Formats: sequence, structure tokens, C-alpha cells
Amino acid sequence: MDKHLNPQDPENMLGYIDALANDLEKAWALGSELPLPDFAGIERVVIAGMGGSAIGGDLLSAYLAPICPVPIISHRDYGLPAWAAGGETLVVCSSHSGNTEETLSSFEAAVERGCQVLALCTGGRLRARAEEKGHPVWVFQHDGQPRTAIPYSFGMLLALLCRLGLAHAAEDEIRDAEAVLREGRARLSAQSELSANPAKRLGGQLLGRNVVVIAAGELEVVARRWKTQINELAKAWAVFEGLPESNHNTLAGLEYPDSLLEKTSALFLRSELDHPRNALRLTATQQAFLMAGAGVDAVHARGATRLGQMWSLLQFGDYVSYYLALAYGVDPTPVEALNRLKHKLAETS
Repeated sequence: MDKHLNPQDPENMLGYIDALANDLEKAWALGSELPLPDFAGIERVVIAGMGGSAIGGDLLSAYLAPICPVPIISHRDYGLPAWAAGGETLVVCSSHSGNTEETLSSFEAAVERGCQVLALCTGGRLRARAEEKGHPVWVFQHDGQPRTAIPYSFGMLLALLCRLGLAHAAEDEIRDAEAVLREGRARLSAQSELSANPAKRLGGQLLGRNVVVIAAGELEVVARRWKTQINELAKAWAVFEGLPESNHNTLAGLEYPDSLLEKTSALFLRSELDHPRNALRLTATQQAFLMAGAGVDAVHARGATRLGQMWSLLQFGDYVSYYLALAYGVDPTPVEALNRLKHKLAETS
């Protein structure tokens, strides 16, 4: 073992979080230079993936929704929706390992229905099937967990859509995101003392708490990332909520059970670019959670652009989840519960 590694983190999850900026830079460059298929006439984009491979599609869809002329839909299931058919549909099958059974099912459905198809993976069966069927494959090198490859599942596809003319050139925003991530690494990584590291402090405060992460608009996907990182790194329960939708239902549930609410921490992800009405809703919702007896905290985005602000909050959540894992005394990398389920399903396939 590297003498610099934390014994509680033998597979160096911290190193992958520290590398977010460098990996995003590599992913953008890779997506900008790989051979571009002759895709044309695209009216809708489906990104088929699961777990850590799907969240990049969610992030892409949320970021591009205000500017992309075609819908971008994340598909987390077997097969494809009935409307996803024909050459007007581009299906991107994203699987870190290339062996995700749901994504392989989506690939087969896309081929059968005559969609334009691109595979994004590190190899595996998806690469083999795409090459066999004559569909393009964008391969990237990454030896970590799928959840640590989000710069690739986002950055490469953003470059793809820019090259296809479905998004504006995002070079300035990518550079802002990279700069924000590098500044965040210096401020939030393990070398930063507790007194100067808000991610360490928040991670410790969440120990033994029921966590709900709340954000508005395009930041809802970042709240989802926080939820899944707390699940997978800290092996802890967490949920996420989006505004304004949760103001039409969730607030009504802030009465019972008292014992749960007293142990709940509500984290609000906030940006100066939030819709003005959502900014008011966030403040009012914070007050409602506080009055219900829950702990409340807010994390504010950094960066000069929408993309920089999204990635600043994503990175902060990754660090918080890591420090919460350390507080619980668990290794942040293995996900044995998920592996057990996969093995059980494999036995019945």
C-alpha cells in the first residue's frame, strides 16, 4: 500500500475526487478529438445508463435544457421507450464496465429499431457488441468505480453534442468548471485543516443523521448526486428533493414522526443563478424544515458560469460523502450490497 494512503481508504477514493478537474479536462479533450460519426437529422437524444454511468447523462440534460433544441432523456431501465425509434433518435449507451445488463438491453433495442447509436465505455460486452454491429464506440481509460468517472460520462457527451451543433460551444464554461474544481480541491481535500475545510466539518455533522438534500431547477441533479454518493461512499441513508415540486407535497410531511425529524439534516444547495422565485422558495423551505425540528444547512455554489456552479456543488458533495464515510469508519470504495444483488441476479439469468 502507498504509505500516503489512508488505511481506511486503501483504494484511494480520495484520489479520484481530487482528480475531478483533471479528468474533466481529459474528457472534454477526448470527446473533442475522437472520430465523429456521421450523425444527422437528430430530433431526440436518449442516454441509456445506470448508476454512476447515468448521472453524467442527468447532468448533461439539466445543463443543456435551456439551450439545446432537442430533448435529452436519461433512460434507467431495460429496453427503450416506444417513442425511441428510427434514425431521428440518437441513443448513447453509457456503461463504465461495458457489462451493465440494462444498458446492453437498451443497445439491442436501439439497433433493432434503427436508431443512430453510440457506445461509451471502457470496454466489455458493450464495446464488443457495438463493434460487431458496426456502431461507433468511444472508449476511455478509467480504472476506478463508475461513480468516479462522472467527468467522462458528462464531458465526452457535452463535446459530442457541441460537435453535432446541438449545443453552443462550451469551452469557456468548461474552463471555468475546471478552475473552480482546482480551487475546490485546494480548499476541501484532506490536506486542508478542519478549521478551514467546510466539507470536513459538514461530513462530521451528518454522522448519525437522516440526510435530505434539496435543490432547485438544474441543481436538482446535483442533489441526486449527493444522495447517491452518501449512499455508496458512506453506506448511509439519504434522499433528495427538487424545487419547486417538493413545495407541492413534501412540506406536508414535516409533522410526523417527530423522532425522525429530530434526527434529520436538510441540506440546501444554492446558487446565485437560481430562478428568483426558486430562491424565495429555498429560503421559505429552509425555514419550514427548521421549524419542524430538523437541522438545516446551506451550501453555496462557486464559479462564474452555470457549469462551474454545478460542478462546484457536485465536488463539495463528493468530499462531504467521503468525510462522512471516514466518520462512520467504513471504506468509501466497496459497495458490497450492490455486488451481492448483482451476483444473485446473475444466478437466475
